[in-house]
This record gives sequence, C-alpha cells and structure tokens, in this order.
Amino acid sequence: MTLREQAGQLLMVGFRGLEAGPDSPIIHHVRSGLVGGVVLFDRDAALGSDRRNIRSPRQVRRLIRSLQAAAPLPLLVAVDQEGGRVARLREKHGFPATVSARCLGAADDLEGTRRQAAATAAALAAAGFNLNFAPLVDLDVHPENPVIGRLERSFSPDPEVVVRHAQAVIAAHREHGIRCCLKHFPGHGSSRGDSHLGFTDVSETWQPVELEPFRRIIESGAAVAVMIAHIYNRHLDPEFPATLSRSTIDGILRRDLGFRGTVISDDLDMKAISAEYDRETALELALNAGNDILLIANNLAYDEDVAARAGELVLSLVAAGRVSRERVAEACRRVQELKGRASAA
Repeated sequence: MTLREQAGQLLMVGFRGLEAGPDSPIIHHVRSGLVGGVVLFDRDAALGSDRRNIRSPRQVRRLIRSLQAAAPLPLLVAVDQEGGRVARLREKHGFPATVSARCLGAADDLEGTRRQAAATAAALAAAGFNLNFAPLVDLDVHPENPVIGRLERSFSPDPEVVVRHAQAVIAAHREHGIRCCLKHFPGHGSSRGDSHLGFTDVSETWQPVELEPFRRIIESGAAVAVMIAHIYNRHLDPEFPATLSRSTIDGILRRDLGFRGTVISDDLDMKAISAEYDRETALELALNAGNDILLIANNLAYDEDVAARAGELVLSLVAAGRVSRERVAEACRRVQELKGRASAA
C-alpha cells in the first residue's frame, strides 16, 4: 500500500445516512480508500435525532452492503451492541431484545449469557457487521459511575465473574464470525466523571485489580482488539490520559500484559480529548502512544469531510517527522490482521 492508503486503513469514522448512494460523502471516502472502517449509530447526538444509520435489519443490511461494495479493501463495520442501555440495534427496530451486563452477571448463568450473546452475534452477522465494541470488562467498583455503573454496563465488581461472562460473550460472537473489542483499558469502572463531557481523573479511585479482566482474557488468547479509555491516572502517566499515553498502551498493555492484537482508541471527539487537544495533536499523540485504529465517531459534532481531513493530518505528521512511517505501517498491519480474523471466522 501507499502511505496514503495505509493512513486510510487506520481511520474508523461515523457518518449520517440510512442509505449510502453513489454520490454520498461516505461512499466517496470509502471508494477513495480514506477510511478502513465505519461505526454505525441509531441516534444522531449532534442533532438530537433518532435518525442516523439504523432503522431496520433489512435497511442496515443494504447500507452495509453498499459500503462494502465501494471499498477497495474490506471494511471493518463496527457497532456498540453491549446490551441493555447500550444497544444501537434496538428491539423497536426489529432486532433481538437484550439485557444489561449487570443482569447477566447477577444471574451468573453462563449458558444464559451465551444464549443472549449468540442472539446478538447472529443479528450482527445477518446485518453485515464484523466488529462489536463489546464486551465491556470494566469492574463495577463504583455503582454510581455515570457512564458504567448507572447504566448497568459492567457484569460485576468481581473480576472472576467479569472474566467468565466476557469469555462466554466472545466465544458466542466468534461462532458467528464477529470479532469483539474489550473495553475500556485500563479500566473505567472507578471513574466519577464522564469522559464524553470532559477531563476524567481516576488517580484517586482506580485500583490495579481493574487490569485483571484484561490480563486474564489476553492470557487466554481470546482478545483480538482492545479499546483504550480517555481516563487520566497520574500514577500510570503523569502527563497524558490513557488514549494518548505510550506508557499505558505500549508499556502496560503490550509489554506487561503481552497484548499483540489491535488497539482502538475511544472516540477522539469525546470532550476528554477534543476539549484538551486539537485534532492534529490528538492524532499525533494517539498514534505514537500505540493506537492502531483512530476512532472518530463523528456524532457529538459532525463533519462530513472528517475522514479526508484526518487523513491529511496523518500524512502531514509523517512528512514532518512527528509520526514515523514505521508506526503507520505497523498499525496498518494490525488492522489487516483484525480484518483477516473477522473474515476467516
């Protein structure tokens, strides 16, 4: 691949539209190789509208087929389908009903969790998705956490319960050819704030035990992708939040825990990043920290040309020597490995 093509493979973006015609911006960006993946939503946060990408199983299947048909290389097509409050494919749109991770963990019935995950994975596969941003393996150590505990997104405060149920979810998805992404490394369960809204400091609340689910699942060989949280912990990195922290990603995740798969940033439009760093700086730091996929959900704010703009920034960073060609090539290789796993299952 050329450098431009490699840079495009690192970008996963969101877009508006229930369909993608030949003249739509997202089809142009896909056809031009400016993106390697897309993420779909049921709700447009910037507009406050329920009209975004998802209306029915048949409509989603047509949309994804249009995107894949335009792509010079197969796309990663991702969605947040954890279950419960975080489910973009909703029952009202004709998709299977889901329950929260907390409900599954409290029941502690692994066969029930497997059945629930299998129904989800089958629906994802039928629609054309190949990557689910789940399971969430944060520990439920602060039940009033505004983005984890209150939304019942964690299986349990007990790492043993989290690992068992996350493994069941991953196995069920694998049977249907869907790859899972563990989140949010190095653990978001102890936060008191919401990284969607701004700087989130867990320095006084985070505990090393929050690494345990990641460690166990990585050791088992079941982890192929990990999403990084926008949380700041001065004990892990006194300067940068985890998404932009080389010591957290290359140090703890890769060196200490031995992860060899694909690292995905959380949405770089979230205020914990976008309110603190301009786009160019965020891309530079995220790549150099070890992120392989740069996720720009394009939903909290909207720019139909975000893929082209981000791609040009990556190229300019390489031209200026601020990001190495080797780092881009390494990240691209990991993206292709993840795509290969998704298509081979």
